[in-house]
Amino acid sequence: MSRRLARETAFKALFQIDVGKSTSEQALRYVLHGVNLSESEVSFTREMVEGTVMHLSELDRLIQKYLVHWELHRLCAVDRNLLRLALFEILYRPDIPDAVAINESLELAKKYGSSEEAVAFINGVLDRAAAEFTGREK
Repeated sequence: MSRRLARETAFKALFQIDVGKSTSEQALRYVLHGVNLSESEVSFTREMVEGTVMHLSELDRLIQKYLVHWELHRLCAVDRNLLRLALFEILYRPDIPDAVAINESLELAKKYGSSEEAVAFINGVLDRAAAEFTGREK
């Protein structure tokens, strides 16, 4: 199973929801069209998008807590949605190790982000978040 491609697809849907103001279903339908994912990968993509959207207020509040000298609404949409997706995994997916969630987010940041600084920025925010939740039951 290629969770990397499923995660990338989920990120694209979250970006479309955020920037394009699409509904979850519209965004999922759009990003899943023409993507070669298995049924389990489509299910994983849906779970990631729907879970992130369901917990969006909490995720945004937590991201803001870990930002240093930044405001969430001022982040570029790529960074904001990568942080949301990874933090959802850290908090609500006990089957995914924190290190995997962070690493996958960084790989997507390298592919879609605006700069190397963005990768370091995302890594710092997620490291601070994961450190707080280490040892806590998910």
